[in-house]
Amino acid sequence: MTRARAVLATRVAVVAGSILVLEALCRTGAISPLVMIAPSAMAASMIELLVSGDITDDIIRTATTVGIAFMGAVVLGFLAGAGLYAAPRLRRVADPLLAAYYSVPGFIFYPLLVALFGLNVLPLIAIGLLFAAPAMVIATLLGLDRVPPVLRKCARVHRLGAARATLHVVLPAAMPSLFNGIRLAFAYAFIGVIAGEFILSGGGLGYAIGYAYESFEARRMYGLLLFVLLLAIGLNGILYGWETRLTRRRTGA
Repeated sequence: MTRARAVLATRVAVVAGSILVLEALCRTGAISPLVMIAPSAMAASMIELLVSGDITDDIIRTATTVGIAFMGAVVLGFLAGAGLYAAPRLRRVADPLLAAYYSVPGFIFYPLLVALFGLNVLPLIAIGLLFAAPAMVIATLLGLDRVPPVLRKCARVHRLGAARATLHVVLPAAMPSLFNGIRLAFAYAFIGVIAGEFILSGGGLGYAIGYAYESFEARRMYGLLLFVLLLAIGLNGILYGWETRLTRRRTGA
């Protein structure tokens, strides 16, 4: 067994063991059903919600909002990062702001966003962007900083133009950091949108979870929580697998 497979097997064993322990604690009454239901009951509730179609509209709404915020954050964050890299003086001004950005709670802008855009999906997209874009900016700067100078010299030796050098030399070299930024942008956009739906939306998965909590529908709430958890893990796993595959192709592994 390779080291990677051994690590994966260990992770699966730890997760499976934790689920079994939690199941036993819930079934024996050590954990009150008023506090948490058994994982098997969560899974059954999630399947019922998916099969019945009760949350289909919420899934579509949340997925659309997260998708727009995520794509916007990736594009705008990359362009902003590249722009700061090309303007060292502006970067010196922006670096301290980026370093301290996530110490500011993004939801303080909620009243301003509602005043600007109204009570619709736009404030949620804006919150997703505010959460996700800086991560992409930082990753872009780090990626461009880590491009070995020898690669840029090779591009000049081969008389590559700026566009070809960027496409064939700079971006491939910066790709590991860029993909890390993409994964972080997705995570932050997902968190921002789901959390935003709790307080400023009439639909979506976050709203559905909050409504179930306020209505004391524990089984429905935990089913929704499990679905959101599995969705986030699955999508992040897809991005990680894509990153790994491209990295292997680039290194010839």
